Amino acid sequence: MRYICISFMVTTCWLTTGVLGQPALDSSAPPVPVQESTVAPDDEAATTKAEGRRTPEIIEVTVARTRIAKSAGSAHVLKPAQLERFEYDDPHAALLQVPGVYVRQEDGFGLRPNVSLRGASSDRSKKVTLMEDGILFGPAPYSAPAAYYFPLTTRMEQVRVIKGPSSVAYGPQTIGGAIDMVTRRIPARTQGSLDLGVGSYGYTKAHGFFGTSDAQTGFLLEGVRLHSDGFKDLPDAADTGFTRNEWMVKASHVVDLDASVLHEFRVKLGYSDEVSNETYLGLTDADFEADPDRRYPASQLDQMRNHRSQLVLQHQMRLPALGLELTSSAYRHDYERTWRKVNGLRGATLSDVLADATAPSLAEYYAVVTSQADSIGGLDTLLVGPNARTYVSQGVQTLLEGELSMGPLGQRYELGLRLHNDSVRRRHSQSGYLMVQGELVPDGNAEEYTAANEVETVAFAAHVLDAFTLGDFTLTPGLRVEWVHAKYTEQLHEDVSDVKATTTVVLPGVGAFYSLTSGLGLLAGVYRGFSPPALSAEQDDPKPEHSTNYEAGARYAQRRTRVEFIGFFNDYSNLTNICTFSNGCLDTALDSQTDIGGVHVYGLEAYAEHSLRLGPLRVPASIAYTYTRSSFQSDFVSSDPIFGDVSKGDELPYTPRHQLNGTLAFEHRYGAIAASGTYVSRAREQAGGGALRDTITTDPLFYLDVTGRFTPAKAFEFYVNARNVLDKRVIVSRRPYGARPNAPRMLQFGIKARL
Repeated sequence: MRYICISFMVTTCWLTTGVLGQPALDSSAPPVPVQESTVAPDDEAATTKAEGRRTPEIIEVTVARTRIAKSAGSAHVLKPAQLERFEYDDPHAALLQVPGVYVRQEDGFGLRPNVSLRGASSDRSKKVTLMEDGILFGPAPYSAPAAYYFPLTTRMEQVRVIKGPSSVAYGPQTIGGAIDMVTRRIPARTQGSLDLGVGSYGYTKAHGFFGTSDAQTGFLLEGVRLHSDGFKDLPDAADTGFTRNEWMVKASHVVDLDASVLHEFRVKLGYSDEVSNETYLGLTDADFEADPDRRYPASQLDQMRNHRSQLVLQHQMRLPALGLELTSSAYRHDYERTWRKVNGLRGATLSDVLADATAPSLAEYYAVVTSQADSIGGLDTLLVGPNARTYVSQGVQTLLEGELSMGPLGQRYELGLRLHNDSVRRRHSQSGYLMVQGELVPDGNAEEYTAANEVETVAFAAHVLDAFTLGDFTLTPGLRVEWVHAKYTEQLHEDVSDVKATTTVVLPGVGAFYSLTSGLGLLAGVYRGFSPPALSAEQDDPKPEHSTNYEAGARYAQRRTRVEFIGFFNDYSNLTNICTFSNGCLDTALDSQTDIGGVHVYGLEAYAEHSLRLGPLRVPASIAYTYTRSSFQSDFVSSDPIFGDVSKGDELPYTPRHQLNGTLAFEHRYGAIAASGTYVSRAREQAGGGALRDTITTDPLFYLDVTGRFTPAKAFEFYVNARNVLDKRVIVSRRPYGARPNAPRMLQFGIKARL
């Protein structure tokens, strides 16, 4: 049996195949306690054997080289088969297959995901450590953690979700955990594929890759283009959709195959851009009930434009005789975005207007927003303008991994270091527009600047994990240290001084696993969570977010079956939140931090999967359930709209109590059919207590996705995807301005050709 072992570290990740193998510039994050198995085709195994290479018959993700059967902490991996089964473009839909993951939908396509783990804030996924191939991909993970960029799910080979004590190996966000988007590996032989699709609402998809390698050198080229005309309707029938492009190039080279110390160099280049006619403007509840896909004319100029470049250089040194591996990476990401959108009216906020459009003091503003009446100027002038931001994220990171054997005691360790620098430069402005016969016309006044500032952060992080195994017991202590120095520079208001802050934290953690049988074991762990503070002109001494997180449960993992029950309790000593446009914040509070104090978040995660063989049929099935409760431990008042006036015992916003996902597929060599159903219960849209029916909440959400495939030959495959088959339309959010819907029923048809 041949093995490929993925060492999944905080600083680097590589593939190890005995002495050589085909590495793939995959990840630089800590190993994750997840195991998966995939059998390579016989012809591929024979080919690669002749080339002196090995292919992945078993892919194993570990914590400090400790297999899932003895690893502490919860983690899940969405495998290639799962991602290809439903062909999801929306990361929300893919991630809901994992327990403990919450999402807040926004545009129906997942262009700017809102993801949280175990109750942390979901707004712009800013409380989750986000990685692509183990390297932070957020535009500015420390200075401005709101993830306005998210890589396309359709080009990912795996998605890994890490929670529990393993989180001490990640950063800067260690409260809930981490998500790693794993791109395609350089193939062990010449391979290529082209995926072309069309569908509802002008949907088109073009996705292709080509790669090859020998025993020493390899490369991969991959590109994706997604387009949709959008499902929302403006009165002038203008495009409300998007176009996204992403390209990636990878290459690797081993210097000397016969050397006692192996050196391998890798490079990864990436580029992406987006034009999306998206808006923050929603609907009144009454208008939503009449037509959830309606868009008001006030949003006719709204458009996001962004582009991003990526460079990663990596070197790996392997000393097989000593069992040591050292991998180092240097990376830089540049991201620019301009979102032109309607921000409000001179005389009223859009959220107030849409919350009570029939009130005498607000009805005239509603009439202008919906073009039922023309503007007269002054207070009913609409404010439209671009929020322009430039981001840089760069750094170097390295990781040493090894293992020792001392009689009956086994020891596997890792040491990771990272020096990181990122920055954000904000330039926000707006101009007045009048609504005239359904068209927005400039009011002729000068442009107003609402924000001009910069934040830059330098951070050093180090972590160590050491897994000790004695018989059936494995203990994995870990430690993370973060040193963060940030500087805020205000350029719009001369009377505001620069703000500087330095934060140093030590984050210990420990996990334990005891094997009761060969497949069944008990796990438990505790670790210290951390989220760095956000600097702004409004708050010159913000506190970091801190928590002590506990989990305990049981796991059964044997061959094609996995069953897991884990209870968790996050004890926040200080929960924080950064006020953003997507939450409905006004300019006076934008990007400022709220220090909330004590909060308890607790719940249960349950997961089961099994793959059944029925003659020529393979029947994989899975179910994921999450139960969550929360409570504030003190009273406070916040200018952040998602909090407001909070009393002790109130619950967090956007944290559904119940969440359930189930998948079932019937797969044959000539085709397959699969279904995925998801239920998400109501969630508060503002912190509060009492019965959910008596407050403002999202609607309960249930949707069913079905996909079918026909594979007449190995080189060709035809597929059809039906999203939201039952066409259930509900309110998924009222932030920042009015009710917003989930996507309607959509059909997609495609063909894949493989080389």
